[in-house]
Amino acid sequence: MTRTLKDAGREKTAERLLKSSANKFYDPDVDIDWDAPLVPGKHYIPENRSSLYGTELWEKLSPEQRIELGKHEIASVATTGLWFEILLMQMLLKEVYDTDPTSSHAQYALTEVADECRHSTMFARLADRIGCPAYGPVPALRQLAKVLPAISYGPARYGAILVAEEVLDRLQREQMNDPEIQPLVRMVNRIHVLEEARHVTFAREEVTRGMAKLNRAELVYQQFLIALISYFVTRAFINPHVYKAVGIRPRDGVEAALNNPHWQQTIGWAGEKIMPFLQESGLVGKPGMYFWKKSFLLPAR
Repeated sequence: MTRTLKDAGREKTAERLLKSSANKFYDPDVDIDWDAPLVPGKHYIPENRSSLYGTELWEKLSPEQRIELGKHEIASVATTGLWFEILLMQMLLKEVYDTDPTSSHAQYALTEVADECRHSTMFARLADRIGCPAYGPVPALRQLAKVLPAISYGPARYGAILVAEEVLDRLQREQMNDPEIQPLVRMVNRIHVLEEARHVTFAREEVTRGMAKLNRAELVYQQFLIALISYFVTRAFINPHVYKAVGIRPRDGVEAALNNPHWQQTIGWAGEKIMPFLQESGLVGKPGMYFWKKSFLLPAR
């Protein structure tokens, strides 16, 4: 049997988001000119957002190699984002499975799944169009994440969604208006930012509602789980194999990136919008503090 009790506040939010989805959505197959030529000399990400920016390895790269590294890094972020979207869709469908399908909440969740299907296709086409592999996460993390839909629930589930979406969102908002970035990348970012704004509203309200229902034992579990997932989220963005594109050994690139203050600051900056919300909601706590600091979303000190 599906749950039939409808939360009035939750339904009101879902109804508003359904109307917004109907009034403004994008079809990447139609709204992006995939045949337009890439612009020679244009960057794929701002140089200061590269994982190696400011390191000795970065200083050894030519201007062309820096652009090439950025191209592979944006492909890694896009195809890892695709992987996040697939995990999100699994979790949303699990939620809908036991929910009254006549509720606006269930119907908006399905609408969000439809959005994420288009976004996943868009990210895949971007990587292919710029001539990069579908990097995604490393194999071990891909296997580990298969258990996520089974072990996550409630606020941590939606909080983890917010970390992935809002960290990526802040990076994309910066890039979509930057004239030095490839027009194709800017358009992909613009579409994703505009549609993800609805998803963020949906997830934030689910976190707030869920936190009010937790007992102490559940709170400890939720605080640990979201911190652990967020750690893997930030570590997954750059696949080690991107460094091969500019002649750097993957393990050397990873070591330089993880010890790079500029990259750590970029992750922290990208999380500046979501972390205060998670802290105020009570999802950030001592059980997960080690992983929050290792994720670079909170300062190590």
